[in-house]
Amino acid sequence: MRTAGRVQFAAFIVEGPTLTLGIETWLLITVVAAFLQNVRSLLQKRLTGQLSVNGAAYVRFCYAVPFAWIYALVLWRGEFDGLNSDFFTYALLGGVAQIVGTSALLASFTAGNFAVGTAFSKTEAAQAAIFGLVVLGDVIDIWIVSGIAVSLVGVVFLSGQFRFHDLLKPNKAMLMGLLCGAGFGIAAVSFRGASLALDAGSFVQRAGLTVVAAVSMQTIIMGVFIALREPDQLSRVLKNWRIAVWVGAIGMIASAGWFTAMTLKNAAVVRAVGQVELLFTVATSVWFFQERLRAREIVGISLVVLGILLLI
Repeated sequence: MRTAGRVQFAAFIVEGPTLTLGIETWLLITVVAAFLQNVRSLLQKRLTGQLSVNGAAYVRFCYAVPFAWIYALVLWRGEFDGLNSDFFTYALLGGVAQIVGTSALLASFTAGNFAVGTAFSKTEAAQAAIFGLVVLGDVIDIWIVSGIAVSLVGVVFLSGQFRFHDLLKPNKAMLMGLLCGAGFGIAAVSFRGASLALDAGSFVQRAGLTVVAAVSMQTIIMGVFIALREPDQLSRVLKNWRIAVWVGAIGMIASAGWFTAMTLKNAAVVRAVGQVELLFTVATSVWFFQERLRAREIVGISLVVLGILLLI
């Protein structure tokens, strides 16, 4: 009985029709993806002393490619169906937007105000809501708007020490943070658009195929850029394979989770709920580094949780 159940479940994943599951499913996938992204980021930081900023960023793409292809080939049994021009357009747009967002985030960190840059980068969910409404017609209601707004204020509290009126002063950190949010917001909606554009496959298959298309394009685009600007980094990326391979594997699983959740649910909602990643970061600092929570961090955590509750 148990064996048959596993076979039937596997058959559903590979061959089953697209199914709109309960909210708990996409929520669980999002939380797991956020946790894995936090783990990937911690591993990636260990490479910053060995690689340049671009080299460390490139690791998440090039080492994820083999795992992404294996995942997609297993899901589709080696035969990709439903491919069309819209799918590739969305995947390419999302891949480029994510690269731009990552570069803008790094630029905001070096612009003199880490907290402001981080806070404005978290406008991603709000910008994704607008972009998703315009491009995909994704519905946004008062609960979604309220949840995104409340969680964004919570993120501001968690982003570091600064005065709130600093957020109203135009500066490079602010502009780069907004560009980062736009890049990640456009990327999230585009990846959702790519999955929905496919003419065949279950939601898991569609997400898997979107992952492999996006990561492959990003590896090529960023690989060419690094080869032209920092050619020495390519050999260093290969030398650090022991850590890099884990960054790629965990990053690919996280991406598969994000893409699967966004195939089932509005990208803005998924990305807003994904801010739970910040809570994992705070928990890591408290449990592993014995750091004490400050009052503003407690307020921030409370607001992020409240925002997520409004969204779900």
